[in-house]
Amino acid sequence: MEARSLLSGVSSNSTPLLQQPKRSIFVTLTSPYSSFNQSLKWVSLKTCYSSKLVSERVGTKRGLECKNSIDKVGDFTGTDDYLVNGVRRKKLAVFVSGGGSNFRSIHEAAIQGSVHGDVVVLVTNKPGCGGAGYARDNGIPVILSPRTKDVSDGLFSTDLVTALRRFEVDFILLAGYLKLIPDELIRAYPRSILNIHPSLLPSFGGKGYYGMKVHKAVIASGARYSGPTIHFVDEHYDTGRILAQRVVPVLANDTAEELATRVLLELNSLFQEHRLYVEVTAALCEERIIWREDGVPLIQSRENPNEYS
Repeated sequence: MEARSLLSGVSSNSTPLLQQPKRSIFVTLTSPYSSFNQSLKWVSLKTCYSSKLVSERVGTKRGLECKNSIDKVGDFTGTDDYLVNGVRRKKLAVFVSGGGSNFRSIHEAAIQGSVHGDVVVLVTNKPGCGGAGYARDNGIPVILSPRTKDVSDGLFSTDLVTALRRFEVDFILLAGYLKLIPDELIRAYPRSILNIHPSLLPSFGGKGYYGMKVHKAVIASGARYSGPTIHFVDEHYDTGRILAQRVVPVLANDTAEELATRVLLELNSLFQEHRLYVEVTAALCEERIIWREDGVPLIQSRENPNEYS
């Protein structure tokens, strides 16, 4: 069976969309979209990493029983869903379009135990980006989405939802993902998708405000303060409910690059603990996000459950 047949349970066009990690992963596939019926089988991807999408031959894993009513992915991370204070360890999908510095910090925090969850899959629209490379180097499966002229192997939104369901994803974290999240994904994961933005929303947000464009606009406006915002995702750019913010000064002689560095270090640093995105992800995984009656999300303190931020 070719690798394109392996992924027919995700895409109606049976294109190879899942990039290989460095170790074996076992997948159970069922296909509501494909034009043919066949018995479900456990299959094993080849373990050798290639910079190209999966193109190796895939065979049935010997000794594993065929099943008929399973619609989930096997254990990709090798971790157990163990409980801490009665809370199940969460499975996270991270979406990136670039280097993935925030993705790396969250993944490191999960490994070190400060986040009660695991990154089980990475989604990107840029197969050659640094974030995708980091994922492959760390054995995290990579999915391409959306399908475009430049990414002909990308998943359509409905198929992406199906794929994430099979990874049993609890929460989605956008970490520099520059595509608008499709309505199908918003509906499938209500109040479960977070995004980061490098300004104090609602200022300097919306379509076209990303990367250095944000910091240049902040400096040009004369604003004395900026900082990162983490918010829930809705159908539009940067308009979802704000969950957390941090303030950094805009100095008189700042360049866009200098301001960007200051915001990034406040948002999430590989070398410092307790930064904003890691803190928020930890609260999310520990089920400490509380929704006020007016629809505003708050973070419950771990040390004092009667305190909120």
